[in-house]
Parts: sequence; structure tokens; C-alpha cells
Amino acid sequence: MEMEMNDKQPSEKTLEIQSPENDTNSSSTTTILPTASLTLSLSSAIPSHFFTPTKITQLFSPKTVKIPSQITSSISNLSISSPPTKPISKKSSFSASPLQNPLFLNPRRPRDPENGVVARRATIVWFRNDLRVHDNECLTTANNESTSVLPLYCFDPKDFGKSTSGFDKTGPYRASFLIESVSDLRKSLQAKGSDLVVRIGKPETVIVELAKAVGADALYVHREVSNEEAKAEARVESAVKDVGVEVKYFWGSTLYHLDDLPFQLEGMPTNYGGFRDNVQGLKVRDTISGLDQFKGLPSRGDVEPGDIPSLASLGINPNAALSQDGKPTANASLKGGETEALQRLQKFAAECKAQPPKSKDGTNSIYGANFSCKISPWLAMGCLSPRHMFDEIKKTASRTISASNRKDGDDGMNWLMFELLWRDFFRFITAKYSAANKQVDAAPVTACTGALA
Repeated sequence: MEMEMNDKQPSEKTLEIQSPENDTNSSSTTTILPTASLTLSLSSAIPSHFFTPTKITQLFSPKTVKIPSQITSSISNLSISSPPTKPISKKSSFSASPLQNPLFLNPRRPRDPENGVVARRATIVWFRNDLRVHDNECLTTANNESTSVLPLYCFDPKDFGKSTSGFDKTGPYRASFLIESVSDLRKSLQAKGSDLVVRIGKPETVIVELAKAVGADALYVHREVSNEEAKAEARVESAVKDVGVEVKYFWGSTLYHLDDLPFQLEGMPTNYGGFRDNVQGLKVRDTISGLDQFKGLPSRGDVEPGDIPSLASLGINPNAALSQDGKPTANASLKGGETEALQRLQKFAAECKAQPPKSKDGTNSIYGANFSCKISPWLAMGCLSPRHMFDEIKKTASRTISASNRKDGDDGMNWLMFELLWRDFFRFITAKYSAANKQVDAAPVTACTGALA
């Protein structure tokens, strides 16, 4: 028996119901007052398998309820069919029958109450040549958009060992500088509530294993420009796609942002003069403010941070970094890491401000020993952001400086901005000709992407 009440106007008719306790001629008359109507459809609210025929029979057995013969004819005229299901509004986020729907295949992502951005469960930040926490869009965005963040640096065996020409792919000095930079990055992350996971292995294998372990649904990474680095990106992107991980790329290795260039990368001028003329007057983006506190590592998976390798574990002879007399060479004085880079930048800016400007013939240099700022290694490793360097130099400049316009007689700080523009040209032209899986009908350009006087 189904109880059904619809949204018709309530009836004011009275029904005479014979009391089941009295079979004699005496009867009682009950007046049903007008009431609000309510539709209860058990078949649509609760799946039918929740009830068995036996229980229904016992519930509505004649032994329990006697239906008077006077109203039998009235009941037989009632409709016992289920009411038609009303269409569900597309604006509603609820189902008409939640119990009949399967569980969501993917967990709903919570929203950030401040900006309404859908938060990710866990995001892996793959560090490469961006070993810093300041002005790091990739790291900052991941912390703003994710519930937890796993920073990762992977020592790829392809970057070490011998090349086909028999030379070291990574020499002892660069390897030592890299190890120091990774160690400093870990300390910076730990100071803000996070950590750096370090692994030795192929990135496409390491990242997939970590993504499965922590349940990551995204990989954030800065794009690089060389051919081998672009191919590594393609391998990783293909591998994580199979496990449902989204890859999001960022750009942060140049003074001018790739998206701000007034031309497509494919149509970039192949000579510096044409490049400089096109970007003249282009605004440098503001640096990204660093966060005071980072999200912690994902709790799932119980991932160990891992040890930072030594030169020997990377297959490099530690004694190769020593001179013939067993003493450290001059290159050993360059200590890697963001902390050292920021200190050198402040010292250099103060030196620039204290020294007189260059003369027109360029004989009065202000760049210290060997007439060089010596900041190139930290820029190449990403320990220092070109935009941050630009901002810091501007603070000490006596007049407005520009990276895209150089005149004779400019002081050393403006000259340095001019050199940063040269660096941009080399990186952009390298990116143009070394994209993965792309053939260009032109001779490849060989450039030192970290070159800076």
C-alpha cells in the first residue's frame, strides 16, 4: 500500500470510517480537516532492494489493519502509481536520489575560501634550474592552490657521466655548486615548514612513484630551454599522464616573461639588435612575494626526504676539484645556494653605489676583482631571479635605468641591465631552436644560457 498525497487543493469532504474494534451497528464518524499535502515516494527516495516482500506483507497485514467495506470502493479508485519524476535543475549540485548514485570517482577538491580557487589534494613541485624560494611562481602557486606540497629535486643520471665526446657532462666544480645549492634550498624550505625530497634516478620514474605514493594530482615545474631538458619534460609529461597527474608549466628564468614578448617565439629575431628593438620599452613583471610559511609534505605515503648525494655517489672523483698541490682551486670559493646569491647581490649593489660611474671609454670599471660581478653561476642555477636582481639594482640607482636601452656614459648598473638583456636573448633563441620533437630548418644556435659579464 502506498501513501500518496499531491499538491492539489485539500479536500473538505468527510469520510465515515468504521472502527475496527466494533463490528456492531454502532459506528463512529471522523471528520478529516483540511491539511497541507506532502508527497512521499518510497520508490524514488529509497532503493527498492531495501525492502522485501515479506516485510511489506507483515507490515500491512489484515491482522493489523481492517479496512471497512464502506470505503473499499473509494480506495479502489485511488491511484497507486508513482508520481512522475520532476526534472532536476542544472543549477542544483544535488541529485534527486543521492543513494542511487555511485560514489564520485575522483574526490571533490575543496575550495580556497579566500579566492574560490579549487584546491588540489597534493602537488609535486619539480625543482630544476630554479633552486630558490624568492620570486618562484611555481612554488608559490603550488602552495596557494594545494592542500599539501611535495618539493622534489631529482639528480638525473643522464646529467652526469661522460658525453659521447668523452668529456664530463657535469664537472666537479659545477657538481659541487649544485650540491651546495640543493642543500641550501632544503634548509630554506625547512625553515618555512616544508622540506625537500631528494632522489637519484630518472625523473619520469621517480615522479610517477612519488605521485602514486602520496596521491598527487598535479606536477608544477618551470620550463627549460635546452634540447635535453625539453626532451626530459616530454618524457615526464607522458609518464605522469598515465597515472592521471596534470602537468602545469611556468616560466621564470629570464628578465622578461615569455608571454610578454611582442612576438611569437617561432618568429623571434635571430640577431640581438632585432630582439632589443622589439622589446624596447617592455615592462618587467613585478617579482612574486615569497610566502612566510609553506604547506607541509603530504601525510599519505610516509615519504622520506632522502639524503643529498656526494660527488662520489654521482660518479665524480672528489679529488678532481683540487689543484695539483692538493689545495682548493679558485672556483672552490664560489659557494652555491640562494643564501650566498642574495648576499653577493647586496654586496655588489653597495659597491656599485659607492663607486663613480664609468667613463665613456670604459676605462674606469666598478666591478671589483677581475672586473666582473661574478653572479652568473647563481643566475644559471636559478639561485637568483633576474627580476629580483633587476629590482635590487634599481633601488640603489641614482636615476631610472632600463634593461633595453643603453647609451654611452651610463653607469655600471645600467650596463648590468644591458647584460641581463643579452642573457634573455640567448635563452629565448635557445628555446626557439631546441623544443622537443620539433625540426627547424636552420642551424642550431649554441649559447651559454648563464652567460653574464
